[in-house]
Amino acid sequence: MTSRIPAIVNVASGTAEEAQKVLAQGDAFEVHAVEPNDIAPTIREVVAAGAKRILVSGGDGTIATAAAELLTTQAELAILPGGTLNHFARDLGVSTEAAEALELALEGTCRGVDIGIVNGRVFLNTSSVGAYVRFVRIRERLERRFGYRFASTLAAFRILLQLRSFAVELEVDGKPRIYRTPLVFIGVGEREMQLPTLGSRVSDGKRGLHVMVVRGRSRARLLALALAAVARGVDAVARTPELDSFMVDRCRISLRRPTAVAVDGELVAMHTTLEFELRRDALHVVCPPPEAKSERASEGRTA
Repeated sequence: MTSRIPAIVNVASGTAEEAQKVLAQGDAFEVHAVEPNDIAPTIREVVAAGAKRILVSGGDGTIATAAAELLTTQAELAILPGGTLNHFARDLGVSTEAAEALELALEGTCRGVDIGIVNGRVFLNTSSVGAYVRFVRIRERLERRFGYRFASTLAAFRILLQLRSFAVELEVDGKPRIYRTPLVFIGVGEREMQLPTLGSRVSDGKRGLHVMVVRGRSRARLLALALAAVARGVDAVARTPELDSFMVDRCRISLRRPTAVAVDGELVAMHTTLEFELRRDALHVVCPPPEAKSERASEGRTA
């Protein structure tokens, strides 16, 4: 590629300073260090100026913001992971080492990647309604005092002690299903529920939205369900009365009142009807081919 690649750096991410230093070492990138609210308009500007490939540095929320702007364009998205977890980049096999990620951004090819949409909001990894929403709220209150990981542990215990169920009507493939549940989880792509890959995409798994509805109402049943899922995997648990599991391209959730929905770990207020859909190959992402991703994952397991 002959022209410099625009590099959008979210200055609020924990690795923003490091990212800017690495990007400044060569002349391949045109760096735009911006506040979170300026990510979308900056991307629109560089696309309008003719950028064919754009590098975005930040976590999953930053990447999702960029993805929403790039969906209706032919511009390619390259990623410099800069968040706490970087689920999307890791799932695609993009290295969290800056030098490797930048080499990929310069020399790599792109492929179509599936994304999810709920009521017009893009999500790259997961969305959920119920217990996880309260988990995020509690974790955010505790995080400043205890740090991310310990705050997450404390929040999980508090949720288990104060578990609440809610009524939900879920429409799958045009057929209504009514539940009383503490949690509805929707992931882009088939999801793993066995250690050590808990919550990540299943390697070479099925495409679609993976919808999981917890049916157990009591804390004891939910804890038993979680332990069974870890021990035996979601397929085994899905055959029990405690969990329904579907792979679909679209579904609708009808709630009794407006609620907060967790979208890639962020909370968004939405109306009582939630329309979920999968967009196949909708995002053009610079990433290793699937076989290279599998090799990287194998190396990580044996290291």
